[in-house]
Amino acid sequence: MPLSNKLSPHKDYILELSKEGLSSSKIKEKLLLEHGLETSRKHVVVFLQNQNKFAKDLSANGFEFANKWSYGWLKTKEASVYIKNEIPKEEEFSSLKEDFLEFVKQYSPSYPKIERPPHEDGHLLIVDPCDVHIGKLASIVETREEYNNSIAVQRVRDGVNGIICKAAPYKVDKVLLVVGNDILHIDTIKRTTTMGTPQDTDGTWHEAFIIAKKLLVEVIESLLTIADVHVVFNPSNHDFMSGFFLIDSVRSWFRNSENITWDSDMCHRKYFRYHNNLIGTTHGDGAKQADLPLLMASEAGEGWMAKHRYIYGHHIHHKVSKDYIGVTFESMRSPSSADGWHSRNGYQHAPKAIEGFLHHPIHGQVSRITHIF
Repeated sequence: MPLSNKLSPHKDYILELSKEGLSSSKIKEKLLLEHGLETSRKHVVVFLQNQNKFAKDLSANGFEFANKWSYGWLKTKEASVYIKNEIPKEEEFSSLKEDFLEFVKQYSPSYPKIERPPHEDGHLLIVDPCDVHIGKLASIVETREEYNNSIAVQRVRDGVNGIICKAAPYKVDKVLLVVGNDILHIDTIKRTTTMGTPQDTDGTWHEAFIIAKKLLVEVIESLLTIADVHVVFNPSNHDFMSGFFLIDSVRSWFRNSENITWDSDMCHRKYFRYHNNLIGTTHGDGAKQADLPLLMASEAGEGWMAKHRYIYGHHIHHKVSKDYIGVTFESMRSPSSADGWHSRNGYQHAPKAIEGFLHHPIHGQVSRITHIF
C-alpha cells in the first residue's frame, strides 16, 4: 500500500502527536501500540513533510481553512487535487445573506424625487448617442482613424454635454434618451457580434460592459439635472443579448428614482408620445426603411393621432433624411471611427457626431443639435 494511503486515515492523530512535540520515533511507536500500524520513522518524517508542504501550497493558492470557500482545484508540480471544504448550511446561508445585503447597500444609490415647476412653453429634448461601439478598436496606422474605449467614452461625454449646452436657451420639460443601438461592439467571448462576425476589439467583453454601464449611469444623471428622463432601448445587431443585459442592469441601478421612466423591452420598434409629437425609434437592421411609416401606423395605437410623426433610425452611421406621407425618417450619425473592415471597404469619412433634437409640443421638431468630432 502506498505510504499516503497507509498513513492518511490517521492523519489527524499523527498531526496532533506532532503538535504535542513527539518525535517521529515516538509517533511510530504510538501508531503500533494504539492502532496496530507498523511503519518506519522515515515514513512518519516524509508524511509530516508532505502535510506541511500541502498546507503551504493551500495557503499560497488562497485556500485558507478559515475562509468560507466551498471547493476548488489545487494544482502543483506534484499533483492536481480537487478539494472540498464543508461549510454548515446554516452558516453558509447566513454568510451569503450578509454579503448580499452589503452589496445591495453599496450599489443601490438613493435618488430623492426631484420636484420641478411646470414650464409654460416646454420642449422635448431628444438625446441619441448611438452606435458608440464600446470595445471597438481602430488603429491609425491601418485606418487613419483612432478609436478605443477611452475615445468612445470621452466622445459620448463631450457629445451629451454639447447637446445640453446647445439646448440651454430652450425650456426643456422632458428628455428622451435613446440607448442601445450597438452601444457594445461584441456579444460573445469569442469577440464576435451576435451572429458571429469577428471584430477588432479593445479589451474583453466584460470590461466593455462595465465601461458602458458606468457611462450610461453618468449620462442619465447628467440629464436628470435638466428634466425628467424617459429611456428608450433599441435592440441591435452587434450586442443583441448583452445590450439587453446592460439596459436591465442600468434600470436596476436607478430603480429608486421616480424621475425616470423606461421602455426597455426587446421590441425592435419603440414609440413615444409627446403632446402632438409621435417619436419612433429603431436600430435599423430589421424592417426596411420604406415600411417603417406603415408599421408605425399599425403599432403606435392612439399615438398615430399626433400631427407630427418622426422615426429616428441608426445602424448605418451616416445621415439619411426622407419625408414619407405623414412621417419623417432620419438616421443618426455615429461617434465611432472606422475599424479595419470598414476602412478596407471604404465605409468611412462620414461626419462623426452625436445628435439631439428639440420638439415643441405643438409645432413638432423645431431644432436639430449636432455635436461633431
